[in-house]
Amino acid sequence: MHAQTRTRARTRRTAVTAVLCAAFALGAAACGPFSDDAKPAGPFGGMTGSQIVDKAFAATRAAKSVTVDVDLKSEEPTKGYLSVDTQGKCAGTVSTGTASTTEVLKVDKEDVYLRFDETFLREQTKGESAEVQEAMLKELKGKWVKAPVSDPENKEMAAVCDLQELLGGFEQGASGIAKGAETTVDGQKALALTEPGDGGETNTVYVATQGAPYILRIVTKGGDEPGTITFSKYGRPVDAKAPEAKDVVVTG
Repeated sequence: MHAQTRTRARTRRTAVTAVLCAAFALGAAACGPFSDDAKPAGPFGGMTGSQIVDKAFAATRAAKSVTVDVDLKSEEPTKGYLSVDTQGKCAGTVSTGTASTTEVLKVDKEDVYLRFDETFLREQTKGESAEVQEAMLKELKGKWVKAPVSDPENKEMAAVCDLQELLGGFEQGASGIAKGAETTVDGQKALALTEPGDGGETNTVYVATQGAPYILRIVTKGGDEPGTITFSKYGRPVDAKAPEAKDVVVTG
């Protein structure tokens, strides 16, 4: 497969799985291919850009937990903030447009909880009678909808809360990675690896240069889907506790 195709598929999967929930199917910023630069300088010595990116994705995939902050400025702005771990826990929010927000909660590998705001619920009943809309609000507003992960309809939701799935589309050996300047991301030292994509965008991956070589940020500028994906809080416990039974509506 062409390197550009591989890398675009990798980043699209990363962004999509970071913000998907049962009601959303989101496009994502393409973190396109990169070009190799084997200059034996900088924090990674003589490693090529490709080798650094491979190392960074491997380290990120091996992390026990991470928080992913997504901000996509496409036709329908999308934001997501989710903490996930390898034990099945997940907690955060996904917002689309200017107001609609869904809370996501998963305390084990069996079930997922979703809590929709009023804007989202009204969008789902648009065109229905006032009675139907009010009945929906009465039943679900402020409530968590509990559904089994085993249900095929919740497959994408399960991917949102699976640390391995977040990076599962990455293929090693992408060529053409240019090592850029050393900088900082939220106070952490990082190396930028950048190349223009084939859609007019510029794509940059920031890799930690101290400690584990985790991915700290992926940025796409220009093109149709600019945006930023930030990775933080590696190894921190995910605060995910089951809601009280009185606040839960069970489906499936």
